[in-house]
Amino acid sequence: MRLAILSTHPIQYHAQWYRALAEHPAWDVHVYYCHRASPQEQANAGFGVEFDWDVPLLSGYPHTFLQNVADPPYGGRFGGMDTPQIKEIIRQRAYDAVMINGWNYKSAWQAIRSCWESGVKVLVRSDSHLYSPRPLLTRLAKSLVYRQFIPRFDACLAVGRWSRDYFLHYGAQPENVFIVPHAVDNRFFQSQAEALIPGRAELRKQWDLDPQAVIYAFVGKFIPKKRPMDFVRAIERATRETESIQGLMVGDGPLRSECEQFVRTHDIPIRFVGFLNQSQIASAYAVCDALVLPSDGGETWGLVVNEAMACARPCIVSDKVGCGPDLVIPERTGAIFPLGDVEPLAKTMVRMAAASQLVAMGIESRRRIEAYSVPVAVDALVNCLETVLASRSLYARAN
Repeated sequence: MRLAILSTHPIQYHAQWYRALAEHPAWDVHVYYCHRASPQEQANAGFGVEFDWDVPLLSGYPHTFLQNVADPPYGGRFGGMDTPQIKEIIRQRAYDAVMINGWNYKSAWQAIRSCWESGVKVLVRSDSHLYSPRPLLTRLAKSLVYRQFIPRFDACLAVGRWSRDYFLHYGAQPENVFIVPHAVDNRFFQSQAEALIPGRAELRKQWDLDPQAVIYAFVGKFIPKKRPMDFVRAIERATRETESIQGLMVGDGPLRSECEQFVRTHDIPIRFVGFLNQSQIASAYAVCDALVLPSDGGETWGLVVNEAMACARPCIVSDKVGCGPDLVIPERTGAIFPLGDVEPLAKTMVRMAAASQLVAMGIESRRRIEAYSVPVAVDALVNCLETVLASRSLYARAN
């Protein structure tokens, strides 16, 4: 059986999943990319620095970069990915099914329409949820438009509970919604963290962190939806009650200078280490005791939570972060606080540090994330494909 996958550009979190899919004995998988992001585009996307990912993104699975005829290409806009080539590829009916990552770019709709016209099964994956901030008129327009096309997909691939609710809200039939979880390479992060733990004290020394302190980490882009200042203010309030807490901020972006200025003027024990690439990021999880993700509803999942849990670190997230209902079990794998409410976030930090429960919660976090692994995501997608194609076969026999 043959599966085509359409994706915007190579993404570090997808590479291992695609490799594992390519190794599946029952499936011939080919990934089509619409764009190759430049280091400058990575910086403009909120990372704040120009870089290329330092882990292999393209090895181990067949792939093709489609010709992007958009002018200018990409730029974060709907028309920035225009690949008419994908329409002809689908029309040739060389694939039994096509999986499309999202639908907010022109290439996705070129593929979706071609699947409908050619009778090829179309599966669409999304992590969108209903808690992302949207103006009233936008919500009304989406309610009218999305109900016209979402029920037409042969399968809606949700990454978790909230994205499943999203598909159902817009008219998908429950039997057509399949959970295909977001996953990172758990084994990679676990092995990296375990290798770094013996040198944890030295790493803390390098980053000017107290070896005995409880370290909370912020890992991500310094952009508005991540709300990095909420983390800064929470650390400030937490340290009024105890001197045993410090903060570590990993990443870069337009809000970094504001955070650094506030830390300096208020003498807050937070260290900034800048952007860390994939081969380095486990060092941040090895150094810290817990991750904090204070993002708003624009954080449709939050894969840093997967990374941290694979490294046996509990996570504190806002109640609008997409992965919260799936991964964060209060008092077991972390905590959930009201978005933008710094006081309960600070109190949670103090309580968890004083209770000495972070290690036990980290162990439970690692257990929890086993259900959100690359092998689980592979099995879930294969099960979906078998179900969708079996329904096609039954229909053909009945007619």
